[in-house]
Amino acid sequence: MSTKLIDLRSDTVTQPTTGMREAMMQAPLGDDVWGDDPTINALQERCASMFGKEDACFVPSGTMANQLAIRSQTQPGDEIIIHKDSHIVYYEAGGAAALSGCSFAIANGNRGFFTSADVRALIRPDDFHFGTSSLVSLENTHNRGGGSIWPQDQLVDVCETAHEFGLNTHLDGARIWHAAVASGTDAATLAKPFDTLSACFSKGLGCPAGSIVAGNKDTIKKVRHFRKMFGGTMRQSGILAGAALFALDHQLERLQTDHEHAKILANGLHSIDGISCDASTTDTNLVFFVIDKMLGDGASLCRKLMDNGIMSEALDSQKIRYVTHLDVTREEIERAIQITADTVAHVSN
Repeated sequence: MSTKLIDLRSDTVTQPTTGMREAMMQAPLGDDVWGDDPTINALQERCASMFGKEDACFVPSGTMANQLAIRSQTQPGDEIIIHKDSHIVYYEAGGAAALSGCSFAIANGNRGFFTSADVRALIRPDDFHFGTSSLVSLENTHNRGGGSIWPQDQLVDVCETAHEFGLNTHLDGARIWHAAVASGTDAATLAKPFDTLSACFSKGLGCPAGSIVAGNKDTIKKVRHFRKMFGGTMRQSGILAGAALFALDHQLERLQTDHEHAKILANGLHSIDGISCDASTTDTNLVFFVIDKMLGDGASLCRKLMDNGIMSEALDSQKIRYVTHLDVTREEIERAIQITADTVAHVSN
């Protein structure tokens, strides 16, 4: 076995390519607090155009992007309609409550999806006893849904219902480019039903940091105000925007390779006794598999996999996630299947 660990924890572990590093070093710089970093401005203009929005704002992280979208479109005491497994609910440290004073109205549904009927059922009546329903948030692709891509008709229906009742809509599009490449639907079409969206350059595209928030001019003006309040306004951040522009030029279409690797990985894992993995619902680069209880729990198996050369993540007691990305080769995908099979066989014996 090679001594190199195969890192399948996330697509955020990628290293900038040589070309990306060169682009970062060559990026013209200014001071983004003053609004005169030319590379930041170019990236914001490009993303606004790409997503069909009036304006966009560069921020350090995907979590900050989501929290700024929430803060700019809600008031303390408001309620956000959102799926229970969303990143905003699960992985953002209670930010909606702490930073915006908002609570959640929880929707359920397989693979991170919910329906317009769910939205109608969760909207609060106009009654002073209740919080105000003000925002509906979706995630596409949906992380804990298995990298799932929302059916576009269902997504549009949910957003139209939200707008019918005067609610704004936000898309957590951390992996929206994965959805675009896998579905063949352009980013502007995926973004059109939403008042705001976030997209992350460090998930799949290989950038060291950075996300974008896009929306109309008034909302993005508020986003910039709250970005300052949250401490996320940076100076010569064009060095990061240079990486993002390089990624948009050179590393979008290659996401299809990650999706192909994920299918190979899912099919290989499903052939292993004690593992269940459905390749038919592996839409993009996230591969979820469930282990039999005879193999112990997910965390302990991840430790054994680490000992044998694979870095991974346990999502709960019996579910593990592998993530394909640009730093994982086809050979390493095949080797990961074999290591997993050997590890499982050793545990079960």
